Amino acid sequence: MENSSVRIVSLIPSATEILANLGLSDAIVGRSHECDYPPEIQNRPTCTQARLNSDASSSEIHHEVNNVLQSALSIYQVKLDVLEQLKPTHILTQDQCDVCAVSLKDVEEAVKELTQSSPQIISLQPNLLEDVWQDIERVAHIFGVDSVKILDNLEARVKICQQKIQGLSLEEVPTVACIEWTDPLMAAANWIPELVNLAGGQTLFSLIGQPSPHLEWENLLISNPDIIIFMPCGFNLQRTRQEAQLFTQNPEWKKLHASQTGRVYITDGNSYFNRPGPRLVDSLEILSEILHPEIFDYGYKGTAWEPL
Repeated sequence: MENSSVRIVSLIPSATEILANLGLSDAIVGRSHECDYPPEIQNRPTCTQARLNSDASSSEIHHEVNNVLQSALSIYQVKLDVLEQLKPTHILTQDQCDVCAVSLKDVEEAVKELTQSSPQIISLQPNLLEDVWQDIERVAHIFGVDSVKILDNLEARVKICQQKIQGLSLEEVPTVACIEWTDPLMAAANWIPELVNLAGGQTLFSLIGQPSPHLEWENLLISNPDIIIFMPCGFNLQRTRQEAQLFTQNPEWKKLHASQTGRVYITDGNSYFNRPGPRLVDSLEILSEILHPEIFDYGYKGTAWEPL
């Protein structure tokens, strides 16, 4: 970018990835404590901190999140002193989920307090793949860079998946349960059902573009999915394995078709599925490999996903 006076603070991992994809890494002067990708941004100062212990158990995290939200406190704090020092011209945040990142309200409150700068707040709110493309386009437009090549590339990769599964018969399209949280049990939604459909699967329990629904064990047993994929929000592969193993200790687990046929998988939900940025296309490719190993092999197995 020609304009070196641009100083961007990104408070959400997906926005950081969008900026980096558009070639704007150098303009990022600050990030959230959860922005960990691409690696070159890890030396930027963090402008947020968590109020929760993310090493706690799933149910404890859930409980703590609810308590904090009910007391009208945010789960994350904006570090005002750091923001003040960084003098950003733009702050990227989100207005989608109070559990995933600093809320828009918090950012607006923090910006009101700043004396050294009055940054423009850019808020992203994606629910579908199309929204993510639009976010990329919007961010590119604001910073005067070109998004055409990047979007063409991402959309081409989606088309390749679609073309390869076109010949599948209805019998060859498995039913899939994507688990976003294990205790309490929740199914993954928003863009996830859309990705599952594009990868040649049929999503159970959740609707495209809608928030993640709670799920009863009984419904899991009745609908008896062909494939179960764990993708807990904010957890890497190792932590997901621990969560899934705890979950499968339920005596009912062995009754499930997916458990009997060994079609249960764990993923790095933190890097992929829960981040509405460019790597949602990687997430689609990961799902394609899991659902249709006879058609797809992108080489994600072992790092992004594994059989349980």
